[in-house]
Amino acid sequence: MDERKRDHLRICANERVEAGSTGFSAIRLSHKTSPEIRLDDVDTRTKLLGKRLALPLIFEAMTGGTEEALRINRTLAKVAQKKGVGMGVGSQRAAIENPLLEETYSVRDVAPDILLIGNLGAVQLNRGYGLAECERAVEMIGADALALHFNALQEAVQPEGDTDFRGLIAKVNKVAGKLSVPVVAKEVGCGIDYATAKRLKVAAFDVAGSGGTSWSLVESYRNSGDMGAVGVTYAEWGIPTADAVRSLSKLKTPIIASGGIRTGLDAAKAVALGAEAAGVALPILRAYYAGGEKAVGEWVDRFEAEYRTAVYVTGAKNNRGLRGKVV
Repeated sequence: MDERKRDHLRICANERVEAGSTGFSAIRLSHKTSPEIRLDDVDTRTKLLGKRLALPLIFEAMTGGTEEALRINRTLAKVAQKKGVGMGVGSQRAAIENPLLEETYSVRDVAPDILLIGNLGAVQLNRGYGLAECERAVEMIGADALALHFNALQEAVQPEGDTDFRGLIAKVNKVAGKLSVPVVAKEVGCGIDYATAKRLKVAAFDVAGSGGTSWSLVESYRNSGDMGAVGVTYAEWGIPTADAVRSLSKLKTPIIASGGIRTGLDAAKAVALGAEAAGVALPILRAYYAGGEKAVGEWVDRFEAEYRTAVYVTGAKNNRGLRGKVV
């Protein structure tokens, strides 16, 4: 598992891992010739899963379980605290199975106020995990919510993949009904379909649609056999992020729009379609490797300027006012 986590970081940092289309290029926001407000009047604050965010942005789950992951998580958490954005950690299964790795996920001491989202694979509920393990993941990092991630395609092409997804919706719902914090149903690059979402009784969805990092493609770099070629074949598989957001918005459950969000304008389009916030991973990880905390902070500043501008030129004033401003 340790080797796999190091592989994932190395591949995402250095290889071509993006594929497909988010659908955002086909979305155009309505332009207001005279916004009738000042740019400084734009209010980017929002509330998600019981926590206030200064900007509708989540650093998506990336890593944990290695010494390098410890440095990454703590650096990102410091930036999240300064900028008032949320953050998720990578799958905590490694630390559930080896408590010595818990510190690689622990960031509360440097980010006491942020929305912090824990993470476990939903498929682990078919491997002996239950409410106790989920509570342990929450307590381990002082999480405000727990993401249970669905990654069927990644597991199918992963050398160590676990492909028994039988009965998971019912098991996720059972955990969501009893866990001490809200549960987020999260995909990892293929999008959440409406029929599945309708059956899930969770507090929020993280759609993680296609068009960003393809974990099928990531796994293809780790697998030199036939399954490596299969990973390439399915690189563009999934529901475009914009389509997933638009579809799931009918359910009135809070949505985190992730999967290929690369600019504040992408995020604004997602909010206009019905999302509460946008999630970003790969650009943040690459900014970290390029220049550490300073570079990540600068990336967030640019993202905020892009997002604020989009709200302003639609005459929306705030995130709620942006909703529906799609041509």
